[in-house]
Amino acid sequence: MTETVAVAVPRKGRPLEAVLDRVARVGGNEATALADSVSSTLRYEKAVTKNRQHAERGPYERLAAYSDPDDPHAPEYTLLRDDREQYPRRIVFDSATVSLDDYDLRLIGREEPFRALRTHEFALGFDSADLVLEEVVDLEPDGLGSLTEINNRIDPKNTDVRVVTGLGDTVYHTLLASPDQLGEHDGLDRAFIADYEGALCISPRYERLVQAVLGTRAMGDIEFVYPTGNREEEADIADVGVGVYLTMTGSTAREYGLLVGENLFPSETVLMENHAETTTAADAIKQELTDPAVETALSVR
Repeated sequence: MTETVAVAVPRKGRPLEAVLDRVARVGGNEATALADSVSSTLRYEKAVTKNRQHAERGPYERLAAYSDPDDPHAPEYTLLRDDREQYPRRIVFDSATVSLDDYDLRLIGREEPFRALRTHEFALGFDSADLVLEEVVDLEPDGLGSLTEINNRIDPKNTDVRVVTGLGDTVYHTLLASPDQLGEHDGLDRAFIADYEGALCISPRYERLVQAVLGTRAMGDIEFVYPTGNREEEADIADVGVGVYLTMTGSTAREYGLLVGENLFPSETVLMENHAETTTAADAIKQELTDPAVETALSVR
């Protein structure tokens, strides 16, 4: 009988699509068909949740239509409450199985895959690298510049989880500021932050991440303030003068008159491993999923 390896994955969004893309790259036609099916289904369901698409059938009818009980490799979905206003129900990914050489890869949806690894439910899992910084990376005087440094900042007494590699779906935590904040500085970079005194606008969930990225030495004269939640975060950063925000092109920031400075840290979906739970089968799957042909912001090998 083929051995099955369970891997924790996100239930929706960009991180799950990055995982499906990686599985498709290494798993052939079956995996590609699965990735296309799940991605298209979840994009439709996201549009329904955001009222950009009208569904003729109710959520339970759609769940039944998406299921194929006669196919053990068919994807399964589940229904959760979305965290948006009025908490609408949203169909998200639950599980699917893909054959990879001598093993079956069982993708299991989790709301917090990283924490599922920390509690030893899985040997392997995918999640945003941000979660690692938010929860287990030690805060030190010097900041982090890349994800290749991240494992050295994890206390082995804290967790057995380590980052293996990234998936290339990179956006960046980027330094933004109004031009009048630069003063005598030539550029908007870490050197500017080291000398800066005043308010720094960030999302509240990223407070610890920003401390890890910039380093505690730079935090002495900085006060965190938070977006109002009533408009685009770039608008609040423009009012404050300096901030850190996830950007791809920086076009929205520029619309608000902000300078787009140094890309401080990559936000990327990463493959993680709990060393205490590793088996021969899990190690084989890890090697399959670690695709050297894919260029990423992270290459921890």
